[in-house]
Amino acid sequence: MKPMAGAANPFWRRHPGLVWSNPNADDAVFIRAALIRPRFARLLDIALEFGLDRLRHEWEYLQGDPTPIREVERARRPVERILTHIEEGFALAARGN
Repeated sequence: MKPMAGAANPFWRRHPGLVWSNPNADDAVFIRAALIRPRFARLLDIALEFGLDRLRHEWEYLQGDPTPIREVERARRPVERILTHIEEGFALAARGN
């Protein structure tokens, strides 16, 4: 897992609008915002930058946080499907397929 560097990380410039109200937010805030509004390409890009373990960690955090419960429930199926596909893709790439 890469350390939490915050919005100073130029990576987030590729994903404008995720945390428009606080562009200096921590990486975790950006990742969680992306998980709440799941898009395959964006989550794949985040997994390549921060690692699949970090994505899964932030997803687990969101599932235990009572604040965005509706958003988490709405995102649950697509996020689980996307994370599974990313994991399968990483496994295939590691095997050289």
